[in-house]
Amino acid sequence: MKTCLPGQPETALPDVRRLLRTRYLRWGFTLLLLVATGYFLDLGVLWRELAQFSLLALLAAMVVSVAQVVLSAWRWRYTARRLGLVLPMAVAVREYYLATFLNQVLPGGVMGDVNRAWRHSLDSGERLASAHAVMIERMSGQLVMMAVALSLGVWLVWYRYGMLEALSEYGERALLLLAGLTATVVLVTSIWQRAKDYVHTLRRDLRKALLEWPAVGVQLVSSAGVVASYLAVFSLLALGAGYWSDPHMALVLTSLCSLLLLVMAIPVTVAGWGVREGAAALLWPMAGMPAEQGVALSVGYGLAVLLSSLPGVLFVFTRRQSNE
Repeated sequence: MKTCLPGQPETALPDVRRLLRTRYLRWGFTLLLLVATGYFLDLGVLWRELAQFSLLALLAAMVVSVAQVVLSAWRWRYTARRLGLVLPMAVAVREYYLATFLNQVLPGGVMGDVNRAWRHSLDSGERLASAHAVMIERMSGQLVMMAVALSLGVWLVWYRYGMLEALSEYGERALLLLAGLTATVVLVTSIWQRAKDYVHTLRRDLRKALLEWPAVGVQLVSSAGVVASYLAVFSLLALGAGYWSDPHMALVLTSLCSLLLLVMAIPVTVAGWGVREGAAALLWPMAGMPAEQGVALSVGYGLAVLLSSLPGVLFVFTRRQSNE
């Protein structure tokens, strides 16, 4: 579809129908993954596992999620200030709640962050710096999460004897998991190649907000706190369901959940649904535990985060005020 003003060349408008089709496809893909995962599970056992979660554990997990939003908002505010932008803490918390809610209900899991950067740019008048602040803040968290997940994953593979024995028994599942990780690496490499030139233009802001001292220390500590809050949500649910039989099992579950966090970062479904549950169904049997337990824990995590993000609904139709 094209439009033009008198005397001006025609200009193509964004294909809204294509955008809607992409959104519907991601919702459909999310449902497809959930249905496919459920097909290979004993749904009766899965329901019993879900019924084991206590209301108290769910409420505690939601409280931790609230603390995670506040800490993430503080990290964003710190990053923005390093780039010379003004961002009051109350506004940062409000906008982060809105972004978290949008990430939970919109396909891809990043539209909330795009909206957060755009709304901040309206007040600051600095579009590029506002976008960089959000990108660097998210990058800080992703780097720490990858480091934690890979470290715990290596421990799980090399020191959890049940994992190595299960690799032969669950060879097909292991190959599926390996294929998924390979696809992730290829996707990340492709994105990096396309974005490499642009990343070089961010060198100054990356240095100021992420790499220079004391920024690097602040980013590492705050991001470690955020990742710890993610794992704490899983841990509280597991504790409430009676999955923690001993400290060693707690570490095994924490390691598995860290891998779920890594898989959730793949922006192909809505808020990681489907991908997270599918990964849990593959990983738990490889560690000698029932797949239904891992999927139940994954579903419980998704519900806890979704419920804790609901205050963001209050800010969907609000405008930010730079004088706050």
